[in-house]
This record gives sequence, structure tokens and C-alpha cells, in this order.
Amino acid sequence: MVNYEPGQDRNVAALSNLAMCDGFYKMKNLKEKYMSLALQEAKKAALIDEVPIGCVIVKDNKVISRGFNKREVKNDVTSHAEIEAIRKASKKLNDWQLVDCDLYVTIEPCIMCTGAIIQSRIRNVYYGSEDPKGGGLVSSLNLSEIKNLNHYPNIEGGILKDECSNIVKQYFANKRKNKTLG
Repeated sequence: MVNYEPGQDRNVAALSNLAMCDGFYKMKNLKEKYMSLALQEAKKAALIDEVPIGCVIVKDNKVISRGFNKREVKNDVTSHAEIEAIRKASKKLNDWQLVDCDLYVTIEPCIMCTGAIIQSRIRNVYYGSEDPKGGGLVSSLNLSEIKNLNHYPNIEGGILKDECSNIVKQYFANKRKNKTLG
């Protein structure tokens, strides 16, 4: 159904609605595009036998940094995909504040990464699949219920949810299979 504004004819109203729908479609595709790039990072982690989680940070519709889990390789508990990407973005922008940046990550950030996201003032966090055991945005900890933080990013989950969930499920299924064979 096309909604008319006062003084607007049917054709103008239809074009206006089409433009709004097209804008929504482009925005959805843009989010999926960036999440696909985060998935590419997750695949890099899997290749080096790390939990396959990937992240990209975007500013002004350009990817400014990428990261994937390197906790085992670096023997560093803080080397999560989000932390790796935040460090690179801060270095690139020569600023610890990432105010106009958006973070795309395949799995809901943990509590540690959520803290870094808050501290770096990232504007939007888009994630693929929730992490019911360790998620620090909505699952194990609900960020919106915490009072008096200095920053609350906008949060949207479920972007390419199945793809993001499946890569992790497959990784752990392979780990269990190889453990029983070895």
C-alpha cells in the first residue's frame, strides 16, 4: 500500500516508497557485504587452527581494519578478532577513539571485547550469531541493562547468522572428530 502525503500524487508517492525500500535493501546488502568480509577473516583463523571468528571495522563505508582470532598463535588471551581489529583501526586513525566506526564480527563479542568496544566508542556493532555461553552484548551479559557506562554502541545481530554460526559449529565438530581419531 502506498501512503500519500497531502498534495502528493500517486506516482510521486510510489517513487518515494520505492526509494525508501531501495535504501533499506542497499543498507541490508551493505551489512551483509561487510559481514561476508568478516567471514573471510574467520576462515583465515580456521586455517591456522584458531576458533574461526573474524571482524572488520568500517569508517565512511571503507574497511579500515580486519582481524581474526590469534589467541593460540600469539599465546595471548586478548588476541580476539575484535581486539586485533580495534588495535589496527586505532593505529591507522592515530586515535584510540573510533567514534565514527562500525564493527562487524561473526560471533557476538565476549565481555572483554565488549569492554574494548565501549572504551573505543565504536558507533555500531553488527554481529552474525549470538554466543549463549560467552556473549557480552545480549546473551550472557545484556549491555543495555548495565547503567552508567560512558558509551553504548548501537547493536544489531543476526546478519548472515547461519553462515557465521555454521563455521564455528563445523570447526568444533572437526576438533571433536579428530580428537576421537587421534
